[in-house]
Amino acid sequence: CMLDTGPLHQGFALENEAICVVTEAELYAGTVRTSKRADARATSVEGMVRDLSELRIGDPVVHAQHGIGRYLGLVSLDLGEGATEFLHLEYARQDKLYVPVAQLHLISRYSGIAPDQAPLHKLGSGDWDRAKKKAAQQIRDTAAELLNLYARRAARVGHQFEIKQHDLDAFAEGFGFEETPDQAAAIRAAIDDMCSGKPMDRLICGDVGFGKTEVALRAAFVAVCGGKQVAILTPTTLLAEQHFQTFSDRFAQIADEWPIKIAQLSRFRTAKEQTQNVKALAEGSVDIAIGTHKLLQRDIKFARLGLVIIDEEHRFGVRQKEALKALRAEVDVLTLTATPIPRTLAMSLEGLRDFSVIATAPQKRLAIKTFVSRESQGVIREAVLRELKRGGQIYFLHNEVHTIENMHARLAKLLPEARIVVAHGQMRERELERAMREFHQQRYNLLLCTTIIETGIDIPTANTMLINRADKFGLAQLHQLRGRVGRSHHQAYAYLLTHGEETLSAQAKKRLEAIQMMDELGAGFFLAMHDLEIRGAGEVLGESQSGEMQEIGFNLYADMLKHAVRSLKAGSEPDLSAPLSITTEINLHLPALLPNDYCSDVNERLTLYKRLANCETAAELDSMQEELIDRFGLAPEPAQALLESHRLRIAARTLGVARIDANGDAIALHFIAQPPLDGARFIQMLARQRHWKLSGPSKLRVQTPSEGLAPRVQTVKDLLKTLLGALPPAGAESAFATLGST
Repeated sequence: CMLDTGPLHQGFALENEAICVVTEAELYAGTVRTSKRADARATSVEGMVRDLSELRIGDPVVHAQHGIGRYLGLVSLDLGEGATEFLHLEYARQDKLYVPVAQLHLISRYSGIAPDQAPLHKLGSGDWDRAKKKAAQQIRDTAAELLNLYARRAARVGHQFEIKQHDLDAFAEGFGFEETPDQAAAIRAAIDDMCSGKPMDRLICGDVGFGKTEVALRAAFVAVCGGKQVAILTPTTLLAEQHFQTFSDRFAQIADEWPIKIAQLSRFRTAKEQTQNVKALAEGSVDIAIGTHKLLQRDIKFARLGLVIIDEEHRFGVRQKEALKALRAEVDVLTLTATPIPRTLAMSLEGLRDFSVIATAPQKRLAIKTFVSRESQGVIREAVLRELKRGGQIYFLHNEVHTIENMHARLAKLLPEARIVVAHGQMRERELERAMREFHQQRYNLLLCTTIIETGIDIPTANTMLINRADKFGLAQLHQLRGRVGRSHHQAYAYLLTHGEETLSAQAKKRLEAIQMMDELGAGFFLAMHDLEIRGAGEVLGESQSGEMQEIGFNLYADMLKHAVRSLKAGSEPDLSAPLSITTEINLHLPALLPNDYCSDVNERLTLYKRLANCETAAELDSMQEELIDRFGLAPEPAQALLESHRLRIAARTLGVARIDANGDAIALHFIAQPPLDGARFIQMLARQRHWKLSGPSKLRVQTPSEGLAPRVQTVKDLLKTLLGALPPAGAESAFATLGST
């Protein structure tokens, strides 16, 4: 007899035994089931920035051809050829624009300033073209400066590390968890950078508790094996202590083969210990130094520094950042952050800094439930007792040192069941260290503290947090603080306490709304995008917090900047008045949408429409089609028409086709002003094809009857394949490959 396990394709019933087996696929037919293949896909930064999943009624969006308008929802319209879904946009003077869902590649979220202050454009007024032209002048100068920076970076020579894969695998075995796809991609990117021979300057943006430290550990291992020293900079003493413990424990597992010495420079170490560590660093006997801003002081010398790891760079001051800039010129730099400041995010998205996102949650991790509430004894007592009853611990954050003892007395009276300990930055080093250690060892179950716990503190048994006067904190800070709980498989709770809604400023309300709305795992990146919207992105290279970026939106600004840099690199002057890319409009005169009875959730449909519109290759569309079938079942004809429209869009782009209009009688192709076709070849082709007719310089009409979706699509494909013969040989080769896969 042999037992085995395996997945069931579908359920079954045993009538005699009165047993019915239902599979997960049947039970959760309308939800995503993560397969191994789906898990293998790392998060796309581009997709996250352009994501429309958070779009709400009234939010501003940017149409590449018409400018900034407000999103008013998805509407279904029948224009005589069956119902089709449109994005309803409203512009200045209440002008309306309906955008077919197949053209969502022209739409992006507006990021630049607060959404309610977005400058709406008038349709047909020329305002949008003038705004783009004005932005283009500034972008050209910025692109030239960027090229100069790129050139300087390319000219620098860094240390080329070499690592044996089996050594790296042996070290990775000490990681007690399964790597998420994003985490694995970030680790590969960092190690590839270190082995490239160019100085690394990579930003790892990962939500709190999503595994950024593991990326730092692997990079440090590569550097130390390459004979270089590693400096790890942290903004707080507590985080330096925790990193010291983490790195010591991890490298102790391989101490027999690699005896690596780790030292800590912070106020938790005595003056004598610090002096010894500084001397050892200069002599080269210390491999990894972990510390606060003390590591940046002038008397600190490294014998062979090769890698600097910066945890939460935005927490360092201007003077420290200048020292960090000097380090970047010589050594590899790896920056870890949960919510990058707008300037850092903007520079990363524009390619000034290499960028990796870790947005996949670890297994069994639950999202933190967040509540905004008026401060009251009832709320505090209920929240604390709920956590105590399940044997957990609580953070109570009160960020006023001069009144923290009064709060201690209040909490002791309100919660006689709790064992309370106080921690703040003005305590003596030994007292603070003792308080934190004893809370970690669960001798106390309520920590009354200031923002000293903000970064990196990892106590899995603490799963409830109360933040007093939450309206006084910034968006990124609230997200960081909230991330101190929920670091295990238990449900975590965060209570943001205020003195009442009437006391809140408009900005504070926005911040609290954003943090409450962003209660999903991996929300840190989207919170950074919200911060970019609320505070503004600022000039890329200047000091101003405004500029042309606000006039056209962050996404389009970034696209135009990339286009300008590419043109200048090729030695030509960028023409930023022309469209950045060919955007082919497809009209098959058949309903092309995801029907309501196929995908009922409006926001989900909007997200899927945008993802389809962002597909750049036939392979990406194949993957999307598989996902749709996996989630919702076989696609009905309107959904197939939508998919085929996008396949034709991708295929027609190579030929310079701006629009395809295919009805039952004929196909009309509208070309761009200067299509990439060979004129002589096209004329020869036109002479041979009797049913082809040229209407003006840019329109080709082909008389060919086709009824139904499949014959019509095949007819258009055949026409496009024929037209490939008019392309120059180099372009035709890649185009044939694309059309072949469609």
